[in-house]
Amino acid sequence: MKALICILCPNGCTLSVSDDQSEIAVAGQKCKRGLEFAIAETTNPTRTLCTTVKTIFPEMPVLPVRSATAIPKDRIFDVMTAINQVMVTEALGCGMPVITDVLGLDIDIIATASMITNQ
Repeated sequence: MKALICILCPNGCTLSVSDDQSEIAVAGQKCKRGLEFAIAETTNPTRTLCTTVKTIFPEMPVLPVRSATAIPKDRIFDVMTAINQVMVTEALGCGMPVITDVLGLDIDIIATASMITNQ
């Protein structure tokens, strides 16, 4: 038996999840999203990754970035290793990719701030 707090809606339901070999049973959810959250969290947990990447620009030595979609939880440290090897050498706008298809996961790492100023 595993206890989870659902984060998908304001209810914040406390979920009880039992996972025997053939079926996942969930109790405590007040809506369908709680069931979906518990199953996803039990079978394939994912997270959106937010961090920074180094740049060559003294006025902005680091650029905030995030994963465009959720990353499998067991690959977070691998993705961070890849991000830590990157140096941004051109001015990027918010939403522009910093790393395309990081580690073959079909997930981009994108800028969450703009280095481009309107003049």
